[in-house]
Amino acid sequence: PLYSAVPDLETFKSTNLVSSQKVGPTIANDIKTGAVWAVLISCGLMFLYIFIRFKKWQYGLGATIALIHDVLIVLSFYAILNGVIPIALEIDQHFIAAILTVMGYTMTESVVVFDRIREYLGMHKTKQLDDKVVINDALNATLSRTINTTLTVFFVLVVIFIFGGEVIRGFVFALLIGRIIGTYSSLCISTPIVIDFQRNKSE
Repeated sequence: PLYSAVPDLETFKSTNLVSSQKVGPTIANDIKTGAVWAVLISCGLMFLYIFIRFKKWQYGLGATIALIHDVLIVLSFYAILNGVIPIALEIDQHFIAAILTVMGYTMTESVVVFDRIREYLGMHKTKQLDDKVVINDALNATLSRTINTTLTVFFVLVVIFIFGGEVIRGFVFALLIGRIIGTYSSLCISTPIVIDFQRNKSE
C-alpha cells in the first residue's frame, strides 16, 4: 500500500496535492459570452461579404438568417438530446468550433446557390419571365450538386462519428446536424427571403 494509514484531507492537501483547478461559473460565462460574440461577428462579416459580392442587401439578409437558423437548430438538438443519447453534448470550445464550421458550410452552399441565381437572372434578362420562375429553375439546376456535396461530407462525418472515438463524437454530431440543416436552409430559407424582400421592394 502507498500509505501505512489513510491520511486525512488536510494532510493530503498539504503534502501530496501537486495542483488543482476549479472551473467556476465565471469561466463558464466567459465561454458563453465568447461563443455569442463569435457567432454574431461571423454573421456580420458574412453579411458584409455577401452584400459586397452580390451588390444587394437582400442576399446578405437571406444568408445571415439562414446562418442564425442553423445555429439555433444545432443548439436545439443539443438541448433536447442531452442525456437522451449516450454522447457528451457539452457547450465547450469544441461546440463553438463546430458551430463556426457549420456556418462556413452553410455560407458555402448559399454562395453557390446565389451565384447560380445571379447567372440565370442575367441569362433571362431579355426574356419576359417572372423572377420567381427563373430563380426556381436556378435552384433546380444546383440541387443535384448541393445534395451530392452534402452526402459526400455526411458519409465522411458518419465514419468519423463511428470510429473517431468518444472525445470527438460530440463535435462530429454537431457537424452532422449542421450539414443536413445547412443544406436545407441554403435552399429553402435564404433564397425565399431574397425573393420576398425583392418583391416587397418592387411593390
